[in-house]
Order: sequence, then C-alpha cells, then structure tokens
Amino acid sequence: MDMKKMMKQAQKMQAELAKAQEEVATLTSEASAGGGVVKAVAAGDGSIMSITIDPAAVDPEDVEMLQDLVLTAVNDSLRQVSELANIRMSAVTNGLNIPGL
Repeated sequence: MDMKKMMKQAQKMQAELAKAQEEVATLTSEASAGGGVVKAVAAGDGSIMSITIDPAAVDPEDVEMLQDLVLTAVNDSLRQVSELANIRMSAVTNGLNIPGL
C-alpha cells in the first residue's frame, strides 16, 4: 500500500475519532426505577447529571429500598450511555478495539 495513502487514511480516521469523541461527550441517557419514582441521567463522559426522586418514594421506614432504586437507576443510565458511546465509536473504528477509546 502507498505510504501517502496510508497516512491520509490515518489522518481521516483521527479526525473522525475526534468528532465521534465530541459527540459521545454530548450523549445523555435517562433511566428510571420503581416505576419511575427514581430517575437518573448520565452523560457520555460517565458522570451523573441528575437524580430525581419522587417524594412518594421516600419512606423513612424503608431507606434500603430507596437506596436500591437509586443504584438501579444510576447503574442503568451509566450502562445505557456507555452502550451508546460504544456504538458511536465502533461506527468510526469499524469494530476495531483501539485501547483508550
């Protein structure tokens, strides 16, 4: 293969990866638990943007249930945004597993 052509392809892929990483950073995913009484929104960078708890879910006699609902919503939102990010990055890398991405 021609070295110039390879370099051009590498530069193109690098630009596409940078664009995809910017897009991934703007992704969000919302998940809920307990029929929607607890909601969590995760960002593409893996941070939690918000957690919403319906006051009806707050039972001082059963704090453990609320804790479980929060964990479920947070973990689901993080999993979903991670899947979205993987799909976007795989589209650029054609399924290649590139370390650090």
